[in-house]
Amino acid sequence: MAGVKRNLPNDVSSEDLLAHTSPYMPMFTAFRDALDEHQDRRERIIKASRDITAQSKKMIFSLQRATQLKQPLPSDIASECADRSKSIAKLFTSLKPDLDGAHASRYARQISGGMQEFIEAVAFRHYIEHQTLITPAQATALLPDGIPLTDSDYLLGIFDLVGEMMRFAITNLARSGVLPGSGRAAAAAAGSEIGAADPALGVRDLPAPRSRESLVLDITQGTVLTDLQSFRTGFESLDLSSAEQYLAKEVDKKMEVMRTCVEKVEDAAYSFVVRCSERPVGWTPAVVG
Repeated sequence: MAGVKRNLPNDVSSEDLLAHTSPYMPMFTAFRDALDEHQDRRERIIKASRDITAQSKKMIFSLQRATQLKQPLPSDIASECADRSKSIAKLFTSLKPDLDGAHASRYARQISGGMQEFIEAVAFRHYIEHQTLITPAQATALLPDGIPLTDSDYLLGIFDLVGEMMRFAITNLARSGVLPGSGRAAAAAAGSEIGAADPALGVRDLPAPRSRESLVLDITQGTVLTDLQSFRTGFESLDLSSAEQYLAKEVDKKMEVMRTCVEKVEDAAYSFVVRCSERPVGWTPAVVG
């Protein structure tokens, strides 16, 4: 006997019928809604983390224009950093509902990239203004209430800080002939240690030749180089035997980059000392024309 097809009433959906006939349908519907909510929350956090990373990088680019340590930032740089900080604070604030309670640990990986970049930016600013390392408590105070800062994000952000300190040191050494933090750095920033450029010759007057002993003192007493060397010593003494596998793996990768950054500043500073100490008093660049 052939089956007879039964049409559903217009006001009854197939989903309602399944829910009525199957006791498992409401349970799986709840699973679907929970997964959809999880994916939506995850995507919001990832997008905000990328935006935080972008704003933090722009703040770092502005800070790289600074020339002195333990001095207030120039007004233009301070203004740019203030605008970036406000944008970052708004992004973090928008994530408070998504990182509330148990969600903070569940989505820690999704926010980690932006948090590390933020720590790198605020730590770099703190270093330029105070020539000290920002503490976890100071970094947490810069975050909106309800946004947690994990030890892993803080540590990995400080590792990244070394790369910005390297760029800061080499840029200023090439620009002024002294490392930031040295006794001559303030005078060099003001222009009293560097001759003016000569457009006709296309060259810039170099700092006056000094003894090797004087040059060595300028790179070994309270400069960004000595701070980098102190960071290297501290990082290499870390004991991560009990740390989670993710953190230990990330630190291993960043440790090699950190050592390379410090060595680049050492090579640049020591080469500068050797070259400058070999120039006789009154030396000027040769002009071929």
